[in-house]
Amino acid sequence: MTSWVGRTAAEIAAAVREKRATPREVVAEHLARIERLDGHVGAFRVVRAEAALAEADEVASRGDLAELPLAGVPVAVKDNLAVRGESMRVGSAATPDAPAAEDHVTVARLRAAGAVVVGLTNVPELCVFGTTEGVHGTARNPWDTSRTAGGSSGGSAAAVAAGLVPLALGNDGMGSLRIPAANCGLVTIKPGHGVVPAGIGDGDWFGMSENGPLATTVEDTRLMLAVLAGTEVAAPKTPQTYRIAVSLRSPIAGVTISKPYTSAAREAAALLMKAGHQVRRADPPYLMSLGVTSLTHWTAGTSVDARGLDTALLTRRTRVHAAVGRRFVGRARSGEDRERLRGRLEPFFAEYDVLLTPALARRSPRSAPWHERGWLRNVLANTGYSPLTPPWNLTGWPAMVVPFGTLPSGAPTAVQLVGRPGSEAALLALAERVEELRPWRRTAPLD
Repeated sequence: MTSWVGRTAAEIAAAVREKRATPREVVAEHLARIERLDGHVGAFRVVRAEAALAEADEVASRGDLAELPLAGVPVAVKDNLAVRGESMRVGSAATPDAPAAEDHVTVARLRAAGAVVVGLTNVPELCVFGTTEGVHGTARNPWDTSRTAGGSSGGSAAAVAAGLVPLALGNDGMGSLRIPAANCGLVTIKPGHGVVPAGIGDGDWFGMSENGPLATTVEDTRLMLAVLAGTEVAAPKTPQTYRIAVSLRSPIAGVTISKPYTSAAREAAALLMKAGHQVRRADPPYLMSLGVTSLTHWTAGTSVDARGLDTALLTRRTRVHAAVGRRFVGRARSGEDRERLRGRLEPFFAEYDVLLTPALARRSPRSAPWHERGWLRNVLANTGYSPLTPPWNLTGWPAMVVPFGTLPSGAPTAVQLVGRPGSEAALLALAERVEELRPWRRTAPLD
């Protein structure tokens, strides 16, 4: 009997379309793995076992089964996007427990493509922080369960890295896809503004938050992105030579990048140079005020999301974060700081097609009750290990993460690829070349 656990989404969908597998058997195998392993990983808040099997049968009976790009593929959904019939708790005790009447548009697109939602994944409260723990559960890195999976799409990343599902849906407002993907050895892309429908909270953190895929291969990432975007994201028909800038500098003053991550970026740069691309060391002209701008937008977004909630039910770190941000909401809404940053960086991206950086500054913090710790301690921990992701939410430009190299513990390291608006296909093509030349182990060795 063929096992579908550990297979890519593309492989599963092809088998279901060709009737070499049924959606029910694929989903049942993944549900069994979730039951066996998720107690150690903590990826899911809710597992929809009976509902998922019923939906798998519905997929099998569809007349258009042979055309579905995600036929029978089990997916996990981050718990800040509505899934019909399920509550959306956003990692908090302050949110209502009422079931959603309709799917979020991205969930609806996944289901229309034949995917089966097997569960909702854990997030930090209001999806604020780069570690995932709270009243609904703790998501650990499957490669090293003493460490956090990252955040805020930590549960989604943990689910894919543990082989509980081949694909998961997450979103990214300051790095919330790229941080956990880098921790957990996954591929992800934060698409540029407007490529995928957002609809995340009230105003998408001033337009900085984007929905996107978490996957184990570039092919699956492209496949899911195409479904979410509602349009093909095709690779260039002929191989392209890209002008690549390599930067090892932290955009946030005072934060240094550790050796495993600078080494990953250097080695990836050498690999791409050998593959024929034009690669040079060059640092983007980040504004000195970038750290302040990031903090003001980060806190202001939380302040907006916390409106209407009983603050007594929020954890202390979230209450303080929202309180700090209240004074900055008007400035964040104006967009002045983001426009200034775009204007500063546009000449750099006229000279270079792609920016290559380390994905993180250092490995993720230990898995611990960070939601019970103070606000400043959380902010410093987050900023100290993930200073490289926020600029690309502020600009609204596409950025992706690709696994590359390992830490001394054996857990993965990763690099970040950034492009100008509309460069999603180019970033995916470059990532595919990296994967071809330096393939990675796709899932953590939990068995």
